[in-house]
Amino acid sequence: MKQIAQNYKSGELTVLDVPVPACKPGGVLVRTEFSLISAGTEMMKVQESKLSLVGKARARPDQVKKVLESMAQQGPMATYRKVAGKLDSYTPLGYSTSGVVVEVGDGADGFAVGQRVACGGNQFAFHAEYNWVPKNLCVAMPEGVASADGAYATVGAIAMQGFRQSEAKLGESACVIGLGLVGLLLLQILQAAGLRVFGIDPDAGRRALAEQLGAVAAGAPDGATLGTLKSQIKLHTDGMGVDYIFLTAGGKSNGPVELAAELARDRAMIVDIGKCNLDLPWNAYYEKELELRFSRSYGPGRYDPNYEERGIDYPIGYVRWTERRNMQSFLELIRAGQIDVSALTSQTVAFEDASAVYEKLNSGELKGIGTLFKYREDAPAERRLAARKPRVVKAAGKVVKLGVIGAGNYATSMLLPHLEKRPDVQLVEVATATALSAANAAKKFGFERVSTDYQGLLADNEIDAVLIATRHSSHAGMVCDALRAGKAVFVEKPLAINEEQLQTIRATMEETGNERVMVGFNRRFAPMLLVLKEAWGVAVGPQVVQYRVNAGPLAAGSWYADAGSQGSRFVGEGCHFVDTISWWLGSEPVAVSAASAKNDPDNMVVTLTYGDGSIATVAYLTDGEPRYPKEAMEVFGEGKVAKMDNFQRIELWQGGRRQMKKSTLQLDKGQKNEMAAFVDAVKSGGAMPIAVASLIATTEATFGATGSAGDGATRIVGGAASDGDETVAITETATKS
Repeated sequence: MKQIAQNYKSGELTVLDVPVPACKPGGVLVRTEFSLISAGTEMMKVQESKLSLVGKARARPDQVKKVLESMAQQGPMATYRKVAGKLDSYTPLGYSTSGVVVEVGDGADGFAVGQRVACGGNQFAFHAEYNWVPKNLCVAMPEGVASADGAYATVGAIAMQGFRQSEAKLGESACVIGLGLVGLLLLQILQAAGLRVFGIDPDAGRRALAEQLGAVAAGAPDGATLGTLKSQIKLHTDGMGVDYIFLTAGGKSNGPVELAAELARDRAMIVDIGKCNLDLPWNAYYEKELELRFSRSYGPGRYDPNYEERGIDYPIGYVRWTERRNMQSFLELIRAGQIDVSALTSQTVAFEDASAVYEKLNSGELKGIGTLFKYREDAPAERRLAARKPRVVKAAGKVVKLGVIGAGNYATSMLLPHLEKRPDVQLVEVATATALSAANAAKKFGFERVSTDYQGLLADNEIDAVLIATRHSSHAGMVCDALRAGKAVFVEKPLAINEEQLQTIRATMEETGNERVMVGFNRRFAPMLLVLKEAWGVAVGPQVVQYRVNAGPLAAGSWYADAGSQGSRFVGEGCHFVDTISWWLGSEPVAVSAASAKNDPDNMVVTLTYGDGSIATVAYLTDGEPRYPKEAMEVFGEGKVAKMDNFQRIELWQGGRRQMKKSTLQLDKGQKNEMAAFVDAVKSGGAMPIAVASLIATTEATFGATGSAGDGATRIVGGAASDGDETVAITETATKS
């Protein structure tokens, strides 16, 4: 299929050939008929991409803060790779479409193949021939509403939410400042609700269109027409001023908020929908005691992954108007003839010409309110692309033919860069849930083909091994599928998120006889730790290990925080530190207990007991300063002390002397060595770098820690529990973790 995308680094806009998205549970696969360009939001993104790196930083100070925090914890080189990878990638455009359902995923009740729908969301409703859309961002199109008009539903929901924030009532008055797409839609919504509406915009054509659509009067923000508008407002409000001012303008001018105060009645409400300057004139707002409200996008549910991605609706008795209900309400107004979107459509263009359209809009050559892309009805629905280049035939030597499932930021910045230039690795295929991420991976790393069907990848007998780098909940199922397909498997941590998944993996290994699995426990391969362990020498007695992790808080809405579907944070990341300690000691944990802070179950201290008599603690801390170095490990025993500070400095104290080494290059957590060890094992057919028993013991320990933090009972790892009341078998955590 075809999809328009933009390279944020260069500003390049192009129509790409990418695979059709997979139809996942909880949503529908839609063949797009029309999509709407949002001239404000999308063109701002296009213009930002053409800025210098300094200009991009000034435009996104929130992202600069994240970069600085990453540099403090991960080091400059790792941060550079992540940032460079994100900048030099294709990103999607679009968020308001209409089309026809071609496939229905499990749990997407109420939808059927062949049904016409309107779709929304800047992560789902792209300018693309096919889109997978979650059920809460997809609504059925009422009979009588044209598909071209339905493409306005998402932008209409933005206007609808602004109206709802005002709580405007029949017979009141309103003024819309900024008569662009959202402003003109809002104007019609206000009229449908029984308000007298005025409009302000510097463009004479937009003012004329506003009056054509029913505005009492429309004027410019200054000059003679503004005076006329003020007279009309005075006439129609008995000299009191309007009840509501809606700011739908953009730009850096402070004019809209100053004008709003001038036109508003005493104790009126100002609703900000656009992105304009808000340096409020204190005296004007104080004297009238004006109220300012913000309107957030399409409505309640926006930016909530539980609502948008997982399909968990808000009860109508508590939240009457969600973003989906706003979309439905807007379409009903179109059906009833109370909103005319056809008057706003300046041009309808074939999607194949999308790149040229954006360039003309950006240069000002193409003007208008609404621009629609029209899509062909016979768009191919293949999920796999043909090879981008002929297969290279190696003259000699064993080459690992690799398939990759998932190509998110970690895989593309920390794993694949260590594989792309190896002569003994052939990157055959990358499969991702979203088409554009597969295309980005192919562009960066030279995969021969891309797809959104990982089962097709596993069925390819040409592929020797697979690398799985998807979200945590999918790891166990994909590992089992890969083992049954006879592949060697590298899976990013964790191996499983609960005991049931782990038992399924063990059963699959027994069923297939295939135990060729490696988990991405990279820290045991870190150069500084390897040097420190060699200096320590062979262990001759029990040791005490302390591992401190400044994990920090998660970003709002992070999928990592969804313990219900993705496992706890300690299951997801704490396995790293358990594995590192086990590797250092050369022993596996036999018991685990934990306690968590009252305000945060993820903020915890875990105690591990090992078979050789050693004990260890992992302090996994989520409430510290984000820029403080992330990790430190100390080992005490045999008259020695070893210390590692964030993989940048190591110390060994023994015999009254200190040996110290610093890393002069970059913070290296072992990913390069880890990848090399996996490739070598696959090439030789020898033992995998980490024994299966160790992978299982580490994973069980994370389940035990999570369960123990909840009830205070110690868990036995890899064996039966004693008869004591305070010790339970690890298998009992299956329903708790």
